[in-house]
Amino acid sequence: MKNIPNIKLNNNLEIPIIGLGTWHLNEEECARVVKKALEIGYTHIDTAEIYLNESAISEAIKNFPREKLFITSKAWTDNLDYYRVIDACKESLAKLGTIYLDNYLLHWPNKNMNYENIFKAFKKLYDEGKIKSFGVSNCTIHHLKDLLPICKKLRLPLTVNQVEFHPYLYQNELLYFCNKYNIKIVAYSPLAQGKITDNKKLQDIGKKYDKTTTQISLRWIMQKNIIAIPKASSEKHLKENMNIFNFELSNDDIKEIDGLGNNLRIINPSFAEFEY
Repeated sequence: MKNIPNIKLNNNLEIPIIGLGTWHLNEEECARVVKKALEIGYTHIDTAEIYLNESAISEAIKNFPREKLFITSKAWTDNLDYYRVIDACKESLAKLGTIYLDNYLLHWPNKNMNYENIFKAFKKLYDEGKIKSFGVSNCTIHHLKDLLPICKKLRLPLTVNQVEFHPYLYQNELLYFCNKYNIKIVAYSPLAQGKITDNKKLQDIGKKYDKTTTQISLRWIMQKNIIAIPKASSEKHLKENMNIFNFELSNDDIKEIDGLGNNLRIINPSFAEFEY
């Protein structure tokens, strides 16, 4: 497998453009999948305290050079305040068996949060080197407009916004806004949890490049300078997701995929604040 290209964040930290999502990978399965991913060439691992698999990931990475890994975790949003952010980070570090996280995210926005108080905790962790970068997840444009002035005031670079992004949920306005402020999008569920597999247009485009619909979708995301973290549990799919660096989609094909849709939101929990 080829080395995975990196993208530079706005604090000059580099993040691999393809990573392994681990949501719903628990205990023994998670350890097995992460070990296999490392063998194949993955170095970017995405987790969160709410996934309950940080200890399993620790087992998988314990013999791998830490400096070659990019590990993201997230602070869950229930009862979140300054001290809870600090404690949550300490707990994640202990479970992962590492002294720092490469990226630490606020998992979900909540209009009832005291963002300045909470972001002061992320700033403390950032200044102390316990986190190498700070980001958010599931934020829309209106959230980011609220959060960016706080980050500016605290001198805390907001590096990424991790959101659902795939050919059926092409969030082009959010992408434009994030690009304007040099915030990188990290795409979770980039394959629409398998729903893109049988799409006829993606299949036809795939035939031109001798690639699967999965590979076409991931390449589409990559060519928008977006980081993708597809989940995979089999060696076949782990390799398939990595085999996207030896071809390039034409502009016409990209436009064709752009037009597939922008309204199939798969992850939409009852507490989500996609609109105020």
